[in-house]
Amino acid sequence: MSNKNIELVHTESDILSIRLSTNGFSFSIYNPERKENLYFQTVSVNIQHSMAANVKNFLANTPELNIPYRQTNILIHTQRYTIVPLELFEDEQMELLFYQNLPKQNNEIILCNILSKSNIVILFSIDKLTHVFLSEHFSHARFFASISPQVEYLTIKNKSENQHKIYANFHESDMEICCFDNGKLQLVNTYNVTNNDDRAYYLLNLWKQFNFDSEQDELHLTGLDKNERNELISFLRQFIRKIFIINPLSEKPISPSLEDIPFDIQSLLTCE
Repeated sequence: MSNKNIELVHTESDILSIRLSTNGFSFSIYNPERKENLYFQTVSVNIQHSMAANVKNFLANTPELNIPYRQTNILIHTQRYTIVPLELFEDEQMELLFYQNLPKQNNEIILCNILSKSNIVILFSIDKLTHVFLSEHFSHARFFASISPQVEYLTIKNKSENQHKIYANFHESDMEICCFDNGKLQLVNTYNVTNNDDRAYYLLNLWKQFNFDSEQDELHLTGLDKNERNELISFLRQFIRKIFIINPLSEKPISPSLEDIPFDIQSLLTCE
């Protein structure tokens, strides 16, 4: 947990952001008018239970989730997403477009995030029962694929840039990638990777695919523990000179350590 001292009595002006992943849940409580404070908590899950069962337990046994908030965001960390250009998107075609790119699964619903800054729509799925539990508990919640706030934050950040950049967000079992060419979004993808050899392989292949310059173009990384990340950076510096760590909340006067807070939550709060 970061910053245990935040007051959880008058929360009607606070923003609750919940992140759900098969590896564990987390949530933050943040007030844009009191930017120096952010409450962050991680919650373990029973990997033998379904997502819906874990969510039901999470809602019943986490006191912070039973307080009124100004706004509730729910981020789903998932690889089951696809991207559609905004000009081609129509609500009634969501399922058709989604299942053209991903295999169909039972008991899921398709949701969308319209990213106006990026000019794309991200379609993603969520387990139906999980969605029911969350929608009943938080009647006005906004649902996001975890990749969505990352894409929007990075698009805004690169709007006036004239460089080539790759952004990588590492997790235990996957790596989310966004590539920009002179400020324009070129690629969004998630790769199944669990070790630094595979992470380096995909990153260097993308670097070669986009014909990026090893001296001038930039690689930005986040996620992993410091030792594992430093090991990866040490190897990649043989091929890429400009490597940076992404910390969106470092742009705001927020007190807790940023190492604990997932990049997608940071991105969402930065865009609020």
